[in-house]
Amino acid sequence: MLITALLLGIFAILGTGLVALTFQNTEERIEQNEREYFLRTLNALVPSSVYDNVLYEDLITVESATLLGSKKPVEIYRARKDGKPVAAILTPIAPDGYSGNIKLLIAIRYEGEIMGVRVVSHLETPGLGDGIDIAKSDWIDSFNGHSLANPDELGWRVEKDGGIFDQFTGATISPRAVVKAVYNSLKYYQQHRDKIFSLSSPSPKDEQNGAE
Repeated sequence: MLITALLLGIFAILGTGLVALTFQNTEERIEQNEREYFLRTLNALVPSSVYDNVLYEDLITVESATLLGSKKPVEIYRARKDGKPVAAILTPIAPDGYSGNIKLLIAIRYEGEIMGVRVVSHLETPGLGDGIDIAKSDWIDSFNGHSLANPDELGWRVEKDGGIFDQFTGATISPRAVVKAVYNSLKYYQQHRDKIFSLSSPSPKDEQNGAE
């Protein structure tokens, strides 16, 4: 029994070590893959031809539970061309989805016009509320080209509430939550545009200190 227990212990140690070694060797590759996937998503909203900075690294974090839907810091990526601001990509939360938080990417042209919106993650009901996902329908593209002035405040609602944005048959809560989040993000951008593009990105050292 002692020998069996010893062998099992040795195998457990070897197994744990092998798993740790595999994770260590693949962690960097996994992070690279995630970074490339996220960058492709960003470029779906802001084409790489319109900016020349390192979009993934030119970011800041801000806080606004009221307009950005989260008490935690929210990231904003900045696109620039020849040093001049082109667009900002906000990552707000729609906290009032039918099944919980809906995480968004919202690209806003410097002048305040929406370039594109994408749902990054959600728990909405399949076949009903998941129409907010670009993989399920093109509804999310209905925001393209709009701004705070187009439509006016009353128009920034789903049709059922008197606005211009469609809702889904049998599912109003999900699109209503997204419309509200996009509108609030536009308001945040309008109020803080100059600050968004003037703040410096945190250095790696700053990020480490913040994590501590």
